[in-house]
Amino acid sequence: MKRLKSILVALAVLLAAPAQGHGPAELGDDGLHKADWMRDTFKDLREDLAEASAEGRRLMLLIEQRGCIYCKKMHEEVFPLPEVHDYIHENFLVVQLNMFGDVEVTDFDGETLPEKEMIRKWGLLFTPTMLFLPEAVPDGQTAAGAAVATVPGAFGRYTTRHLMEWVVRKGYEGSETFQKYHARRLTERGLN
Repeated sequence: MKRLKSILVALAVLLAAPAQGHGPAELGDDGLHKADWMRDTFKDLREDLAEASAEGRRLMLLIEQRGCIYCKKMHEEVFPLPEVHDYIHENFLVVQLNMFGDVEVTDFDGETLPEKEMIRKWGLLFTPTMLFLPEAVPDGQTAAGAAVATVPGAFGRYTTRHLMEWVVRKGYEGSETFQKYHARRLTERGLN
């Protein structure tokens, strides 16, 4: 009888688990969400880019802030979805930056500033913001200047996934804008 009860309890737990496949990221001591696909680095962006390239990944900077409702939305509703989570995990080295943080960041131009000053230098105003970097950054360039895509705000599953695909496939080098790529992918999925 105890064994049957244990099996029923285990089954109830499995049925109650979210169908998304990945739970939302936990909150860290800094109040920011911490996903398993984020990389804790020394925040020297030149080193991070070299590491991403060595792993065959692209570098993505994710700027967030404590209490950001749109960051929460992304971490609870979009990033945990298997098609998004797994794509990030397989294709990107993600470095999180705190819009109001004090951890030092070294930009591609060699300048080192606290996160909050670096983000101000880059002219970023919203969280979350995703900066997608090219595979190589020219000397003297800043992360904001070199980014192949800068995405301020929260978006749904398909926009987020398609944007990441577009970056990985280097759509920014071709004639198909992201908007056209996204519309085509929605049509291919039967959603348009």
